[in-house]
Formats: sequence, C-alpha cells, structure tokens
Amino acid sequence: MTRPLRVLLVSGEYPPMEGGVADFTRLLGCAMAEQGAEVHVLTSTRARHGAPSAPPDCHAVGASWSWGPLYGTLRRLLREVRPDVVNVQYQTAAYGMHPAVNLLPSAFPRVPFVTTFHDLLVPYLFPKAGPVRRWANLALARGSRATIVTNAEDREALARCGLPRLEMIPIGSNIAPCLPPDYDRAAWRARWGAGAETLLVGYFGLINASKGVEELVEALDDLARRGYDARLLVVGGGAGASDPTNQRYLERVRALISERGLAERVAWTGYLPPEDASAALSAVDVCALPYRDGASFRRGSLMAALAHGLPIVTTHPRVRVPELAHGRTAWLVPPQDPAALAEGIARLADDAALARTLAAGAAELAHEFDWQRIAARTLEVLHGVTP
Repeated sequence: MTRPLRVLLVSGEYPPMEGGVADFTRLLGCAMAEQGAEVHVLTSTRARHGAPSAPPDCHAVGASWSWGPLYGTLRRLLREVRPDVVNVQYQTAAYGMHPAVNLLPSAFPRVPFVTTFHDLLVPYLFPKAGPVRRWANLALARGSRATIVTNAEDREALARCGLPRLEMIPIGSNIAPCLPPDYDRAAWRARWGAGAETLLVGYFGLINASKGVEELVEALDDLARRGYDARLLVVGGGAGASDPTNQRYLERVRALISERGLAERVAWTGYLPPEDASAALSAVDVCALPYRDGASFRRGSLMAALAHGLPIVTTHPRVRVPELAHGRTAWLVPPQDPAALAEGIARLADDAALARTLAAGAAELAHEFDWQRIAARTLEVLHGVTP
C-alpha cells in the first residue's frame, strides 16, 4: 500500500469526556498519526471535535449508539472517509449498554474490523443480562479479523475461543511525567496540607467500585489510629462519563470518609490538566491502587503511577503477571484487605530504601509502555488484516 493506512477508530469516549478509554483513543490516534497513518475517530457527540491535539478528524455518531445512528453514521463514513480498517475501542459501559456496536462486524461483513477490548466485564446496570452480554462480546471478537487485549487476564479468557488472531498490546500512561516549570515539590505538597513529615498517600483516577477506594479509606483510618500523620490525595477522583453507577459509589466513599472523621485528611484535586496532574502525582510518597479485581496492565492509573516512578502498593493480579514483582516493581497485598493495605503503606513509609527500590523498578518497567511502541504494534496488526 503506497498511501498511508487510513484508520477509523470507534470509541464510546473521547476527550473532554473523562475516562481511560477516552484518553487511550486520543493518545493512540496521535501516535499512529505521527507514524504516518491517516486517523479518523467516530465518537460521542459529547466529545470534542477538531481540537489541535486530536487526530485530524473526529465524527459524531449522532443521538446515541443504537442501531440507526451508529450504522447510518458508519455507512456515511465508509463512503466519505473510505477507511482501510476500523478499530473498535470496546469497553462495556462506554456505548450506552447498547449491543449495536457488538454486531458491527456482522452488519458490515466486507469491512476489516479489529477490536481492542479494554475489559470483558458484563454491564454494571443490568447484571442479569450478563450471559447475553458475554455472548455479544464473543460475537464482536469472532467477527473481527483480529482481536487485541491489553492484559494477560483477558488474553487467557479469549485464548480458547477460536479467534482468527489474538494479540496482547498494553496501554500506556494517559499522564506523561511533565512537571510545570520551576516545580517545587514542597509547595505542591503544601497545597494539600502536607508538610515534610506528612505521609502523603496518592490515589489516581476515576472512582468506581472495582478500584477499592473504600478499602483505601479504611486503611487511612488504620494509619491515623496508629499515629501516622497520613493524608490521602485523590488525584482526579471524578465519576467519569460512561457509567452512572460510579456516582453512587463516589457518594458512598464520601459518606465513609465523613463517618470515619477523615474529611480533614482527604484532599480532592478534581480534574487537573496533564501538567498539574503530573505535579500532584510527583508530590506523593506512596501511590495506593487497591483494585478489587487485582492489578492489571489494562489500568491507566497503574500505568501513570509506573510512568512517574512512584512506590506503588497495589493488589495481587488475578493471573500471573511476572512484571509486577513483589518487592521490586510494586508492593502487592490481597484485594479487599484494608489491614494489609495499611500495613503495606506503613512498610514503605518506614523503609526508605524499599520505597526507592520500588520507585526505580516502576520507572524501569514503564519503558515497556511507550505510546510510540504501542502505536507501532497496533499498526502492525491493522496492516495485517487489510487487503
């Protein structure tokens, strides 16, 4: 093919919508464009279109992700844009729970589809629809000419499903280390009420039940009772754009903070531009990410913590992930165990040498998740399914 590969990315989220898949799609699209691809994005009407930092062309799906708006818009783009390949960025909650996106390859059998699964979860709103939704996920994967997963757990789940091609390509950090000019770490810590002797524990990302924020609040309470001058800095901490149940969980977390009398120990940054988010992350002593479903490379918050070279306390992965080595690249604790989480944070607070070892291991591991490398591997897959 002499001309650039023409790629249509389909994503239920896109900036300024908050969410990891939104950031992933933007960063992947930009990196692929830098490598010579012509990139278009089909996304929600709530997303930004034509921003300078985005791939060249964004297209709105219309009123919803249901059959008519999605299929009608895609037919138009197939005529006008004439993409060589369509890469669906699939996350269960991002398409309004509508199955139209799952059946795209069946509806357009001549179009080369590649699906990138960001999770294999059943919908949060309709748990009884789980079996149907699992079938729909499998239909999307089997109808695609190649399937990309971002982590070992999802690869294991799909490995026995008879897919034409299955690849694992990790995500990168949506927040690159990029400190503001004249960055003063002590001054940034002071913004959040942390002095030189304060144990400032960081949490990064949106709030939802799978991330174990309630356990983190309980661990903070434990540390305070043990005499640590501990504070929690929630960097970001919104409910996101795709899943309305996140807002209810956020309210539960805030209620627990109030119930435990910890309001003065918890600071919320709200949304921050990338440079300020990087500054806030760089100000913490320990990053705690107590995922209830175990640490995974599909988690953008974990990728950000690694990229910033932070000492990380997180939960044991569900499947073997050799790169997450206990005591070398992260301190691993059991999921849903606030006491173990508090003990892990205290261990790093009390052992500066261990904290430095974990920080160095995290920074080294982060090199594996460079966006140019991710884009190159993705383009290799996309080229492989085009005529």
